[in-house]
Amino acid sequence: MKIVLDTNVLVSALLSAFGPSARVLDLLLAGEVRLVYDDRILAEYRQVLARPKFRFDPQAVKDLLAYLTAEGEFVVARPFDFAQGDVPDPADLPFLEVAAHAGAMLVTGNRRHFPEADCGSVQVLSPAEFLVWWQEHAAESHP
Repeated sequence: MKIVLDTNVLVSALLSAFGPSARVLDLLLAGEVRLVYDDRILAEYRQVLARPKFRFDPQAVKDLLAYLTAEGEFVVARPFDFAQGDVPDPADLPFLEVAAHAGAMLVTGNRRHFPEADCGSVQVLSPAEFLVWWQEHAAESHP
């Protein structure tokens, strides 16, 4: 099973080791699901996780990102043709574009940024919803 992980889920996972976001990260680290990303997503991960307000250990972040990129799948996704203002947050488009390109689910804590009408065939789930889905489909969803 391939997923695209919105940055807010990664941040949440690192801030709270026992919440749904952390459980999704656990599945990635255990190899049960596979991260799909592109250079824009990776750049956002690096930028956001380096923000001083989070106080994340820089070496731990570097190690985590190295693991995710080594075990994940890098893709080059075709840009969607959206006019400015057609989507709630144009900065979130890379996540949707990568998910569509890879046939992956998008896991996000900001579902309102991904209206169903704009997502085409991409299934967008919150971390808690993804965990429910995973439990129901685990036997058939290994990478």
